[in-house]
Amino acid sequence: MWSIYLNVAVQGVLTGLVYGLMALGLSVIFGVVRVVNFAHGEFAVVAMYAAYALFTAFRLDPLWALLPLAALFFLVGYGLQAALINPFVGRPEHEQFILLVGVGIIIVNVLLIAFGPDSRPVNLSYGFDSYEIGPLIVDKPRVFAAAAAIAVAAALFWFFRRTRTGAAIRACADNLVGAGVVGLNVKRLFALTFGLGLACVGAAGALLVTIADAAPSLGPAYTLLAFIIVIIGGLGSMAGALVGGVLIGVSEALAGFLFAPSMKSMFSFALLIAVLVLRPQGLLGQRT
Repeated sequence: MWSIYLNVAVQGVLTGLVYGLMALGLSVIFGVVRVVNFAHGEFAVVAMYAAYALFTAFRLDPLWALLPLAALFFLVGYGLQAALINPFVGRPEHEQFILLVGVGIIIVNVLLIAFGPDSRPVNLSYGFDSYEIGPLIVDKPRVFAAAAAIAVAAALFWFFRRTRTGAAIRACADNLVGAGVVGLNVKRLFALTFGLGLACVGAAGALLVTIADAAPSLGPAYTLLAFIIVIIGGLGSMAGALVGGVLIGVSEALAGFLFAPSMKSMFSFALLIAVLVLRPQGLLGQRT
């Protein structure tokens, strides 16, 4: 009997790693730019539809579509930050909220016009294949998606730790005034950061479409899910986003198995409340 619960938990971990990659983009943007992207989930759904379109038109596996989509979303994020969001940096939070919620609403309605309200699946040739490892039976698409999520997250960690540009972005996050004083182009670094955050979203969307059907209604749900994950892991903590994603993935999987799929959100919020009560700064966040 225990093997059933172990299987469910492993599936939750694999799905949670993809959630964590999506939330990683939100954490990076907030940690540096100090702007909360309230259209985060909507961009993830755009990436899901883009992966679906590439698969339908060219039979391109979403795992390979991840690379061009991440590059495309980097450019979109860079341009969006440079042209639209930079003037709102430093403005009151409610103005930033209205701006990005408006962007999210536009995205959802454009998707509804272009694709309609029905969900769009990507029927992979290996969609129902699995690996059998002892008592574990693991879905092949989830294994591939989780491995790709880890690879993208590792590349992002390497960039921030081992490159001069990454060090400059971290300097902006640590001390914005000091970064400006020493001559760093803060607006350009903000645009790069927003681009990197959306690149994570583009990659995560391509991976999500292998385990869930694309639908416009998923946008607000994924935005809320990303917020829950980054708050649990700690605002601005990159490692915390991955840890929070895994915890949410496992809690949703166990809730859906033990009770009902409709109760998954309740367990996610229960976990959020528990973290806020016991450790308000998040699991890997720092006290201010």
